[in-house]
Amino acid sequence: MRAIDLNSDLGESFGAWSMGDDSAMLDVVTSANVACGFHAGDPAGILRTLQAAAAKNVTIGAHVAYPDKVGFGRRNMDLASDELTADVIYQIGALQGLARAAGTAVRYVKPHGALYNTIAHDRRQALAVIAALRAIDPTLILVALAGSTLIQWARDEGLQCVAEAFADRAYTPQGTLVSRREPGAVLHDPKQVAQRMLRLVEDGTIEAIDGTRTRIEADSICVHGDSPAAVDMARELRRVLEQANLSVRPFAGDRP
Repeated sequence: MRAIDLNSDLGESFGAWSMGDDSAMLDVVTSANVACGFHAGDPAGILRTLQAAAAKNVTIGAHVAYPDKVGFGRRNMDLASDELTADVIYQIGALQGLARAAGTAVRYVKPHGALYNTIAHDRRQALAVIAALRAIDPTLILVALAGSTLIQWARDEGLQCVAEAFADRAYTPQGTLVSRREPGAVLHDPKQVAQRMLRLVEDGTIEAIDGTRTRIEADSICVHGDSPAAVDMARELRRVLEQANLSVRPFAGDRP
């Protein structure tokens, strides 16, 4: 049976600022990319999300980012390689400690926002992030944009890498994400999103923004937790996938 993982970006609330519905989303997804405090999240809120994830047997990943809370981690930053490596180690370490306290563990790393998009093609910054994983725990899986050169760079350095597609984002004919600054970049219709992702899983293609089809091979699908219809979208997506007799389960299995 073909298997697919569903993930979402969680733990992003900060103090009185609420972002998404982590509890509801954790009833649907199989993996949770939990903020580490650099782009969003505070320690108490992150811990609550980790505790809820542990109670629902959802696999945990560190959602590392540039140090950019004001821009929600979506602004490009040209950090020195050693600084970026240290920043990523710091974030993973913080989440590992909170996860241990919550009775769970960090199994993978998924960069966020501008960092995610930059290391998909910027070899210098990509190698800095890869170096961080190798230094703190080389068994951590790196989640990367499907079709990006980052996947091969990570594998060349001995890391396991998982390709990811985005349920609620439009794609270019080249298989890259349409910029959020462009009209139609973010999708909102749960039924449309579910059918797009079902076809992606079944035949490895997705309709690009210009109507053509492009090939995307992915083992995990992300639904952004901060989208207005995020929970409804995730529920419909999981329903459609399971109705098609597809196994929805985490890509990161248990390990000691």
